[in-house]
Amino acid sequence: MALSYEFTEEQEDLRQMVREFANAEILPLVEEAERNEKFPVEILPKLGELGLLGIVFPEEYGGIGADKITECIFVEEMAKVCAGITASVNAHADLAAFPIYKFGTEEQRQAYLPRAIAGEIIGAYAITEPNTGSDAAGLATRADKKNGSYVINGRKNFITNGTLCDFCLVAAYTDKSKRGEGISVFIVDRATPGFEVTRKLEKMGHRSSDTAELVFEDCEVPAEALLGGKEGSFGALMEALITGRVSHGVKSAAIAQAAFEAALKYSTEREAFGRSLSKFQAIRFKLADMATRIEAAKSLAYKAAWLYSTGRPCVKEASMAKFFSAEVADYVCREAVQIHGGYGYIVEYPVERYYRDAKLASITEGTSEIQQLIISKELGL
Repeated sequence: MALSYEFTEEQEDLRQMVREFANAEILPLVEEAERNEKFPVEILPKLGELGLLGIVFPEEYGGIGADKITECIFVEEMAKVCAGITASVNAHADLAAFPIYKFGTEEQRQAYLPRAIAGEIIGAYAITEPNTGSDAAGLATRADKKNGSYVINGRKNFITNGTLCDFCLVAAYTDKSKRGEGISVFIVDRATPGFEVTRKLEKMGHRSSDTAELVFEDCEVPAEALLGGKEGSFGALMEALITGRVSHGVKSAAIAQAAFEAALKYSTEREAFGRSLSKFQAIRFKLADMATRIEAAKSLAYKAAWLYSTGRPCVKEASMAKFFSAEVADYVCREAVQIHGGYGYIVEYPVERYYRDAKLASITEGTSEIQQLIISKELGL
């Protein structure tokens, strides 16, 4: 197959724009957002104005109609500045808005996409439950028909943007007799009675991304809230996870890149025994290993993005990208802390944050073990 790793001039221009925006608008907010464990929602309209929330969406909804590769460039440059803030943006665009575009009715698209792409509203995506994580088909939340409407009852956990969302895509069983295939997705507005945020979760990393536990208690929604206007949306859930895994691959590689650049800079400035750390073979070899792994992770992630953009199957490649990039991020960030020595353990230095942020990569949206399971199945094992 023909595969080019060369980015177009338009993509490089977008990279430069995102890099400048992230350093000018995001970086000054990171310290406060991390300390307060709160996503800075004021950046959404700014991202929307630049078209960065609608990269893969058609122009008719306010997007720019580009491909997944272009979106991954955006994710990479954002995540190098702050993984937590990027996580909230990804959850909004990839997991909440994209399924509405791909699987929603035209009425649903018109009702949500223009405002979501403009950054006027923020979305969330609720599958995970207190007792159900990687096994999406094992969820307990149900939606029972009642006089032409649906009544949702259940509890969701680890929901990114849960405390902030204006709307939420909620997975619930409408037919428990059909494992997986009996799951439907509902677009639930935050103001709907019975939709409650029970608590905000404190996390080890990604502190600048709000994460919550949600409860739906006799939450009644109209039939028009069904994603696509029909029951049975398991395919929509899986599609969202595939495109999300591609983004995760790039995001994890970006965290590793940021940690590497910090370690490289520190190694040339810090002296020991009369010379800079970078002159010691042990440090030079660490940096060479880190750089090589990052390049490999990026190649996997952008290959998956290319396959997705060209309409080719990429279930295996998306899982490979997410799995490998998560391992690389963990390794590189750990080594970056080691190169910093005692300073790597101090909050004042960003590698401490990178190391905490990296751990989530092997857990969220399908653990590394789940990715290995998917890959092995795709290999016919």
